[in-house]
Amino acid sequence: MLTADHPRSAAPILTDDPFGREVLTDPLPFHERLREAGRVAYLPQYDLFAMGRYDDVHASLTDWQTFQSAAGVGMSNFRKEKPWRPPSLLLEADPPHHDAPRAVLEEILSPRRLRHLHAQWLADAEVLVDEILDRGELDGAHDIADVFPLRVFPDAVGLRQDGRENLLPYGDHTFNSFGPPNALVQKGQDHLGMTSAWIAAQCGREALAATGFGADIWAAADRGDITHEMAPLIVRSLLTAGVDTTVHGLSAVIHAFVEHPDQWDRLRAQPGLARVAFDEAVRLESPVQTFFRTTTRDLDIDGVVIPDSQKVLLVLAAANRDPRHWVDPDRFDLSRDPSGHVGFGMGIHQCVGQHVARLEAEAVLTAMARRIRRVDAVGPAVRHQNNTLRGWKSIPIQVVPV
Repeated sequence: MLTADHPRSAAPILTDDPFGREVLTDPLPFHERLREAGRVAYLPQYDLFAMGRYDDVHASLTDWQTFQSAAGVGMSNFRKEKPWRPPSLLLEADPPHHDAPRAVLEEILSPRRLRHLHAQWLADAEVLVDEILDRGELDGAHDIADVFPLRVFPDAVGLRQDGRENLLPYGDHTFNSFGPPNALVQKGQDHLGMTSAWIAAQCGREALAATGFGADIWAAADRGDITHEMAPLIVRSLLTAGVDTTVHGLSAVIHAFVEHPDQWDRLRAQPGLARVAFDEAVRLESPVQTFFRTTTRDLDIDGVVIPDSQKVLLVLAAANRDPRHWVDPDRFDLSRDPSGHVGFGMGIHQCVGQHVARLEAEAVLTAMARRIRRVDAVGPAVRHQNNTLRGWKSIPIQVVPV
């Protein structure tokens, strides 16, 4: 329901609950209402403002001086509330505190540094396709999207084998905690102590392999590029955001191909489109649906006054389907250039691990396209529910070999 204005801000009011079950199950109607309401709308249930148009979301993500991350990228305002864990040195920090950790990870996770993983991950993907073809019928979310990142990414970080089952629940709870303290957050609280303790234990130098992303972070501390106190928090950032987002990105592209078999045929004919397919699925589905920012001054946007220290919900998913920016935005189309989507964020806080995610997706899709002729649905797909993430809990499929 939309009313004309709000007495304090003159902003259109939307009564939708972006963290309610109805919107989390099917967010597209809310996204359309948000875009059509104007450049900014007010959500009285949470006393926050929201943006959904591409130009405004993009501009806010790139203006860190006005739209602050250091006060938290979730609903909690760190200027007024104590965070439940030490804030991320990447997501929840701004310059100058953000600069050194970001520079270290950008180098470690750069395309140049990742080249040595390409052949191994492609070989790992071939093993996964062997398993897929042996089964015939399987779950594209559980048996492909969940499996591959948990095989290759922890090895690349340098984690030990035991306890890796904690990675997905911990990441899921962290992204849930960016929203309000609803039932999804409460559900994660039951195991938070155990998973948090395991994650913390993996971040120390002694827990990590002698080679890998984790060891590289500690080596940067030894060189003085970052402090030794920063190193475990940077490793934690990898473990928090390095698995769930890729899992949901892979499930998005698998489901997109199930729904668009003509695009699967196109990928098989042009395997070099694997990375385009992944980015197009990230644009279409936006595995990370939303992030918050906090204003650092009073803003006037077309007569809508957003006060200083006010939480603003940036709806990345709405921006990624904004017809003002994208032609036929609801279509999964490998002829599209999806670059510029905000599914990985934008600006200085853009996802530092995006090259890792693309490499994982490229390996899986290339191996599948070479040996699988069709990917057919054999049952209804089921959504995964999370306050921030959007993905699939289950995608029942049948694969037909070449």
